[in-house]
Parts: sequence; C-alpha cells; structure tokens
Amino acid sequence: MTHHRQLPLPFRFQPRFDRVDFMSDDSNQAALAWLDRPADWPDRRLLLWGEAGCGKTHLLHAWAAETGGTLLDGPNLRIVPPAALGFVIDDADLVPDEAVLLHLLNAARDEGVPVLLSARTPPARWTIALPDLGSRLRAITAVEIGHPGPCLLRALLMRLLSERQLRVDETLQEWLLLRLPRSPGALREAVRRLDRAALAAGGRITRSLATAEIEAAEMPDDGTPEAVHQRMSAAPFFDDAQTRWLL
Repeated sequence: MTHHRQLPLPFRFQPRFDRVDFMSDDSNQAALAWLDRPADWPDRRLLLWGEAGCGKTHLLHAWAAETGGTLLDGPNLRIVPPAALGFVIDDADLVPDEAVLLHLLNAARDEGVPVLLSARTPPARWTIALPDLGSRLRAITAVEIGHPGPCLLRALLMRLLSERQLRVDETLQEWLLLRLPRSPGALREAVRRLDRAALAAGGRITRSLATAEIEAAEMPDDGTPEAVHQRMSAAPFFDDAQTRWLL
C-alpha cells in the first residue's frame, strides 16, 4: 500500500501582540518599566535591545497600538513618513539608509514626538558611517531584555503551542524544554517546525517526530544560524542515564 505524505497548506501564522499577552519576568521588567513612562525618556527616545525572540517586536507592536505611534519595519524603511504621534522602529539596526534614520530622528525631535526603537545590540556596538547619526544613537537610553528564566520559557512554550492549537502533553513539553536551547527564539522555531511536521504527517506530535525535527533544525539564538549551529554542536541536546545525543 502506498502512503502519501500530506503537504502542509501555506497558511501564514499571525501571532498576537497585545500587551496583555506579553509574559513578564525579571528579564524584561526594566523594559516594561521604561515603556510605562515615556515622559521620562531622555530626548523622548528609547531603544530596547536583546536576542532574537526575546519579545522586542511584541512590545513595540503593543506600544504602537496603545499610543497611536507609526510602526515601521527597519529593513524596509526607505523614506521618512509624515509626522505622527510617535515613531516605532523594529530592527532599527537594519535600516538600509543611515540618512533616512537620521532624518526621522530629527523630524521626531522637531515635532516633539517620541521614538521607540528595537535592535539586537545597543547602538554603541553598531557600525555607523554618519557621525551625526552615531552621536544621536549613542545618546539614546538603551534597555536590555535579558535571558528569560525557566518559568517564563515554560509558560512561553505552552502559549506558543496553544496559539497554534497543538496538543502536546506536559511530559513531552518538559522533554522539549530540556533539549532545546534556552531562548525564546529557539522555542518559537521549534513550535513552528513541529506544527508544520505534524500537519504534513497528518497526526499528533510524538516524541519521535519531535526528535526528528530538533535534530534537523538550526534553532535561532543570537541572530546567525552559523553561531547557533556551532553552539548547539558543542552541547548535548539531552543527556540521561541511557543515551547521550549530540547535534
């Protein structure tokens, strides 16, 4: 008998970015505190930075929705938009034209509106060719979103599975938490792969399916797949009394 593998349909998953859905712990308390008092931002500017998947995009979307600020995608920012109640720039370190970012900061200052940015590193580590832009960016208050604690990672995994309506028993969830890199980005990528694999297989998520997907993945961590692969190659996915697996 010939078994046909089900092809997953190309439906795009849309995550929720409401503030009420954001999970807080010690790693992001400083960022949340600053977001709640924009009047205290020096020069009305604030930048949140941290590893991929730490919640920067979620917080920027939520803040833009609450304040009416114009949400902009850094890599696609090529012109300065009209004056708004504020500007929110996700991945500001990836803006392709430094002059555009400089003009936007100047326009916001002239209009007296706040600017909220995100990046994976603080501006002091960016390579900036325009001296005026460099000085403005280095003067921005930069708040780090740190590494999440185990309780936050466990809650995040449960929510990611729930958002995609994936039923995974608690034992298998704990198994995943022990074997995946301890970063929100890794959990998001793992759940995305498991969702696609379960749909293609036409069945539920089992430990064997999860093992296959974990071993095939290059989980996001600090931004580059190469760095992630090297880090994961140096550490076991799991280590128990019977078996030791290395990526």
